[in-house]
Amino acid sequence: MFKKLIIFNIYILLILSQITKVYSIEADVFVQSTVNRAAETLGGNLSKDERIEELKKIAIETVDITGIGFYSLGKHRKSLSDEKKSEYQKVFREYFLKSFSSRLAEYSNPVIEVNSKEKINENYTIVSSILVATEKRPEIKIDWRIYTKNKDKPLIRDLIIEGLSLARTQKEEFNSIIQNSNGDVNALLESLRNFSNKT
Repeated sequence: MFKKLIIFNIYILLILSQITKVYSIEADVFVQSTVNRAAETLGGNLSKDERIEELKKIAIETVDITGIGFYSLGKHRKSLSDEKKSEYQKVFREYFLKSFSSRLAEYSNPVIEVNSKEKINENYTIVSSILVATEKRPEIKIDWRIYTKNKDKPLIRDLIIEGLSLARTQKEEFNSIIQNSNGDVNALLESLRNFSNKT
């Protein structure tokens, strides 16, 4: 009886492992699906405010906002208490969602084509794509840094636009604000809040 139970458990584990493989999402498919969702939102008949709200939903589902936030904080994260980290995480989330959605909402019918992917390690894959040129703008190369540790839920960690990392640029900007305020992280929090509260 005990032996049969072990065999049964092994059989269930094998089935579950196959299900996991079936439902794991390849990084390039994830990126193309995400940009297609965004393009559908931007190309629809929604008002600007409605587009912003839909884009926020997409960002919440597909972007590692917490990971990007703490990366952007850099070395200053080590000096924060758990309470201050929680405060920063909340403030950064509001800042990121407003920044992301309000800027992207200005686009209409963007076409992004995924070309290739390169697995860096078990945790990261770089997906290469282009923003197709129009009469008003040239072709733009965009690389997506995808966090793939959880293969069932890949997340965007960075965009590299024409070789420029947005996460790294943001990290440098945040560090500059803190350094110009004698290392006071509260100055950064105030700056992020001011941005989020703008109408």
